[in-house]
Amino acid sequence: MDRSVCTRFAPSPTGLLHIGNARTAIMNWVFARHAGGSFVLRIEDTDRERSTIESEAAIYEDLRWLGLDWDEGPDAGGGYGPYRQSERLDIYRQTLNHLVDSGKVYPCYCTPEELENQRQRMAIQGENQQIEDPCRNVSSEQKVRFKTEGRTPAFRFRVEKEDISFNDLIRGAIPFHGENIGDFIIARADRVPMYNFACVVDDHFMQITHIVRGDDHVSNTPRQILLYRALGWETPFFAHIPMILGGDRVRLSKRHGATSVSEYRKNGYLPEALVNFLSLLSWSSESGDEILPKDRLIKEFDFSRVSKSASVFDVEKLGWMNGVYIRGMDVEGLLPLAKPFFKDAHGTVSDQEMRAVLTILHENLETFSQISEKGKIFFQNHVVPENAEAEALMQSAEAKSVFQAFSDETSALSEWNGAVFQTVMKAIQKKTGIKGKNLWMPIRVALTGQIHGPELAKVVEILGLEKCRRFVAEAPHGTGLS
Repeated sequence: MDRSVCTRFAPSPTGLLHIGNARTAIMNWVFARHAGGSFVLRIEDTDRERSTIESEAAIYEDLRWLGLDWDEGPDAGGGYGPYRQSERLDIYRQTLNHLVDSGKVYPCYCTPEELENQRQRMAIQGENQQIEDPCRNVSSEQKVRFKTEGRTPAFRFRVEKEDISFNDLIRGAIPFHGENIGDFIIARADRVPMYNFACVVDDHFMQITHIVRGDDHVSNTPRQILLYRALGWETPFFAHIPMILGGDRVRLSKRHGATSVSEYRKNGYLPEALVNFLSLLSWSSESGDEILPKDRLIKEFDFSRVSKSASVFDVEKLGWMNGVYIRGMDVEGLLPLAKPFFKDAHGTVSDQEMRAVLTILHENLETFSQISEKGKIFFQNHVVPENAEAEALMQSAEAKSVFQAFSDETSALSEWNGAVFQTVMKAIQKKTGIKGKNLWMPIRVALTGQIHGPELAKVVEILGLEKCRRFVAEAPHGTGLS
């Protein structure tokens, strides 16, 4: 692997993998593979109260399901580990001591209450600036007094009033003023690092060259650049991708629907479709094509084609895209993926039955979870009309004639398939003089409960003669079997 390009994905194992974080992982992975570089998985688990082994395992599972592999990580090893932050505390402490010894970091003995009181005073006075920490120039005598009081200090980075800027690979030049940043805490009293400090230390020692992340981290970047400078380390490249919004153009949240990768997995989306869709939330191919398998995403990726604007998560478009991928597979390939959905919705179903149903549903299936609703017509024991219109179709005098004729024409049959069904319907038309919608709709509703649906000749083959006769007999105003 070429270490001249090395990206990383660094999730916190505090819950399920969010769809926005998955998009970040995909962008890092695609760019690393495009450049022939390395992709590192790092677990940021310094939040001891919320981090769990179960969440970490779920992250691995979701990433692998998406088809993302990593060259280094907690489970893969590598030459720049360990890859869990909880196992890197000595590294952080050594770096912290160096910064303290150089005078670039100082102990802050202020209590949260004291800092909050200062914020309130400044707000009343109308001052618009960062808090000047009173511990910045604390005397030796004051330190002794604070220690006597039992105060254990946190550690603040000393920010000078200098201009900071960086050239974002997506957004271009972004300037900041040091006087608007203020001294910031880099380690708690127990010397466990805060986010910005831990990231800088990890990214440096793991030789991360490109940091690709959401643009909600733009405000963190100047603090991290200051830390790189203070430590004499080379600053990596930054690329901040736009956030994902819901249809109401508010940041994507649970009220917009599923937000975790595992939910989309459970709802019957294909990983290839989800990767394709998430990639296009912030990037576009020069070709204008929207169906892009991973090999094309990798080949065509370019930061110059990443949008600066927020992207809207369009569930309908994801469904359409997933349907394209489903239609691109043959029934044998779909079978193992669809089996769990058949079982959950319809109980024990034979492979033969599943193949037959998938053959019919294949062209109109957007997610496997639709097997429950779209497939119920093949597994129901009693038909219920889907709405008042469907029920009304079966209550006319013409429908009664069609049902009677269907019973008569099928009473002596032993063979049953789509071709025989077509012959029966022609015989009913000739016998009753009823044709078109008035002929076909009552039969469709009697057999499926629906006004629209798959081709009836294919449906009746799966239902079988006995069930078709029974359903027609049970329809409103049906004649009963003769």
